[in-house]
Amino acid sequence: MELYQLKSFLAVVAERNLTRAAEKVFTSGPAVSAQIKALEEELGIQLFERSSRGMSLTPAGERLADEARRTLDAAQRLRQAAAQIRGEVEGVLRMGTVSDPISLRLGEVMVRLAERHPKVALQLHQRLSLHSLQALQRGDVDCAYVLNGQDAVEGVRIQRLSQIELAVVLPTRLAASAWPQDLPQLLALPWVATPPDCGLRPAMEALFGAQSRELPQGLMAETESAVRGMVASGLGLGLLRRDQAEAAERAGELRIWPHWQGATWLCWLQRASPHEEPALAALRELVTEVWR
Repeated sequence: MELYQLKSFLAVVAERNLTRAAEKVFTSGPAVSAQIKALEEELGIQLFERSSRGMSLTPAGERLADEARRTLDAAQRLRQAAAQIRGEVEGVLRMGTVSDPISLRLGEVMVRLAERHPKVALQLHQRLSLHSLQALQRGDVDCAYVLNGQDAVEGVRIQRLSQIELAVVLPTRLAASAWPQDLPQLLALPWVATPPDCGLRPAMEALFGAQSRELPQGLMAETESAVRGMVASGLGLGLLRRDQAEAAERAGELRIWPHWQGATWLCWLQRASPHEEPALAALRELVTEVWR
């Protein structure tokens, strides 16, 4: 049994598809298939049920997937312990990010990481906030920046980095002809919503919920840049981070409604564990240093 076989096994568990799993472990579909077959033969157990819809774990496969994760974690700790003995910090870290790397100060973090820990490689995975949280819980990423208003999430260590102010924005055309005087008038206008997985969604739900209104159905955008563009095009109102809203207002794209303000938090997340990997600890310290 080889560690790369276990990595391929867990990639198929996560993706339920040989082609996507192969991309995840940087090899070919036939190679992953051969590794799974060899692993099944060595263990004497069928790990997957194969069908036209993909590959699903058998009950035996579910039990062994947990063992495989523990085995790979143990191997990683062994490598890291050896690196510490050599006086080095090394490893590959997978980090989830939201859509705007500049606001995350990623450039500063990556420059300092390269200067102080050149043997730590950082892989960025851009996702919506909830998707990054779910990827962290599955073990698909090691850490993540997310927009999150929750104080606690089971199994996850949350570190708040900065409060993010939010603003309601209106198309300039609509602002000129039908400027809302109060919240009921504001919420009665067309809106560009964000999906449930977006970090801005809870603030929008709170805004509409305060007036016992349902969120509007129809227009939707997954990123802030898409919301900004749709509002600027006159399609409806939207919710943006205040710094983005102010930049768009200065550019003459839209108007900020001044009678409401909301907030969320930019957070650093990692799995709660009594044994923090040295590379992850080094990255977390740099993120904290940059945001301090």
